[in-house]
Amino acid sequence: MSPHGRACPAMILAMCVSMSAALYGHSGPPFPLVSDRTVGPYQLSVWSDPDATDNGSAAGQFWVMVALTDGSGVPPDTRAAISIHPADRPDASQAAHASVVNGDTGRQFAALLMDHEGRYVVQVTVTGSRGTAVVDTEVDATYDLRPARWLLALYVMPFLAVGFLWTKLLFARRRGRRPRRVP
Repeated sequence: MSPHGRACPAMILAMCVSMSAALYGHSGPPFPLVSDRTVGPYQLSVWSDPDATDNGSAAGQFWVMVALTDGSGVPPDTRAAISIHPADRPDASQAAHASVVNGDTGRQFAALLMDHEGRYVVQVTVTGSRGTAVVDTEVDATYDLRPARWLLALYVMPFLAVGFLWTKLLFARRRGRRPRRVP
């Protein structure tokens, strides 16, 4: 194979990888916005599933993981509050107090309305008997790209039809190969 022949598949692979990175949008599980950032006595991680909605539901989900830098347990009075606002409209701010997940003060959750796609500024404030910590970050909200459940049935129907026809053809061929009895 010539040197140009070997370079062509590598170039195609590189183009596919670079295009997929440029077209990446969020549609899937939560991802970290902040990982293990030490602020005051706390070590904070913030995860998000930033889905925008048009129907008014709070689909912008945020999880806050709180730990103490000295390794001791998180006091039960420790609470997180999340506030967001679109980067282009600072006056359209929303806030929510996070609720404790499964009785573990170190894991807290809040959902907020993200009414359009785009960049949002996120501020997480943790307060408690050990002090206060504030973390600022940003996230890109996108519409949830997963199809509705009824569309799944629609997408699967052609494959089921092909499988049915193939099975029918297979049985018809088997019937045609059997030796016939002579009366």
